[in-house]
Amino acid sequence: MPIHAQLLRHATETPDKPALVIDGRSLSYGELYLRAKAIYRFLRDLPRSNRRMLNLPGVEKLAALSLGNHIGFAEYFAAATAFPNACAVIDPLMPAERIERIIERLAPDVLIVDDDAGPSAEIARRLGIPVVAAGTEAFNLAAAGGEAELPADTDKIFLIGFTSGTTAEPKAYYRSREQWCRSLDRGRVVFELEDAPSTMCPGALAHGLALYALVEALDAGATFHSVRKWDPGVVARTLSSWQVERLVAVPTHIAGIARAWAGEPALTSLRDVLTAGAKLDRNGVESMRRLFPKARIREYYGASELGFMTVSTLVGGEIDFPIDRVGQAYAGVGISIRDPDENDVGTDVPGTIFVDSDLIADGYLWGDDGQAFRVTEAGATVGDLGELDANGMLRVIGRAGGMMITGGNNVYPAEVESALKACPGVEDAVVFGLPDAYFGQRIVAVVSGETIDLKILADHCASSLVRYKIPKQFYHIGSWPMTSSGKISRGQVERAVVSGDDLVLRLSA
Repeated sequence: MPIHAQLLRHATETPDKPALVIDGRSLSYGELYLRAKAIYRFLRDLPRSNRRMLNLPGVEKLAALSLGNHIGFAEYFAAATAFPNACAVIDPLMPAERIERIIERLAPDVLIVDDDAGPSAEIARRLGIPVVAAGTEAFNLAAAGGEAELPADTDKIFLIGFTSGTTAEPKAYYRSREQWCRSLDRGRVVFELEDAPSTMCPGALAHGLALYALVEALDAGATFHSVRKWDPGVVARTLSSWQVERLVAVPTHIAGIARAWAGEPALTSLRDVLTAGAKLDRNGVESMRRLFPKARIREYYGASELGFMTVSTLVGGEIDFPIDRVGQAYAGVGISIRDPDENDVGTDVPGTIFVDSDLIADGYLWGDDGQAFRVTEAGATVGDLGELDANGMLRVIGRAGGMMITGGNNVYPAEVESALKACPGVEDAVVFGLPDAYFGQRIVAVVSGETIDLKILADHCASSLVRYKIPKQFYHIGSWPMTSSGKISRGQVERAVVSGDDLVLRLSA
């Protein structure tokens, strides 16, 4: 990762300070650096895969991590992102079929897992890819050795991540170390991390929010806290017992913490709460104000492909932003709103959000559908819609293609619809999001055909979709309303669900 010099400094100056604490198990900076060096030597000596077809300039070894929130994640991530290596981070909770497609296309030199008998490990072995189970290594993680330190960073690919697209296939984007170095340098100032505040992020390390929070905490020399499995009670107790100073989470997680900690004393150690992934509302902010009375509450808006776009302070800062805005442009980022011909429309006029930034991803290794992320002379966009006011404050109106955000996760309707239409007895499906106090948006599915059994529909979705993409409500429709062009009138279907129109029938167990 682009912070190896800082890791060495922290390991030298504060070797006994906890770098990572997960479910009460800690790893010090001294241990982290020593073990990462041992893993780096292991990767260096691995034979290179002769199956890799991807063009990854400057990358010698590619390690794929399907580890979840394992205490060894930071060790392997540090080693696998030291030049000339690169790391691909795979969510082990994805459907096995999707994991197999990713591993087959990546053809990594090694796959690191937390479960040697799990689906990821079985898939890799079937494809002839070496598998290492973290915690049961055959090589000596404690060997100091006399080799040079982890190599200095260069402007080469270091990270491959995956983001949902308009199809069921995840898009594989890649990042250079230089991009993240610039982002981390600015973030230390913007988020005031110079004194290394202890940080909790309960999200999955396979996703951008938590992964970046881990890296920026290690960059600052802070202690990073997380949990193996989301449990709001455990997170709340960790915040209290460890006197954590900073919380980074999606609003859904914070709502869960508030419910779990109801009736308990306020968490007064928190000085900063940073949210992303879904827009905070007034009720959420008020709940956080009661739960974290001494914290500054901030949110940022961004995308995996674009990096940080805006940041705002909602409570406790020098500038309290309006609740309906996501803030002003992040340091070094320019924002404009443009019409379909990419002309700047000015202020208070809706259009597509474009950014001028040096934090933009290099592109996709695969999965570029041309409908979202693109870079033109006007800047870069993921197709989100919004408007700017005269003070440069951005309001996000909607997501391209009707993309939903549920529990801080991006979900495209087309992906869920594709899964439903593959279910026997389903003729067609329409999926959309409705406002939800807990999830931000709850996913609703309307299907036609002979299948009206809720369990069959939910079980089928569970076989091909990550849990958070499974609809919360299912409806059946006998006849679809159509537009004049012969397409399903999606707006009319959604209105029927909201109004309780007998055009649709709510399915129940």
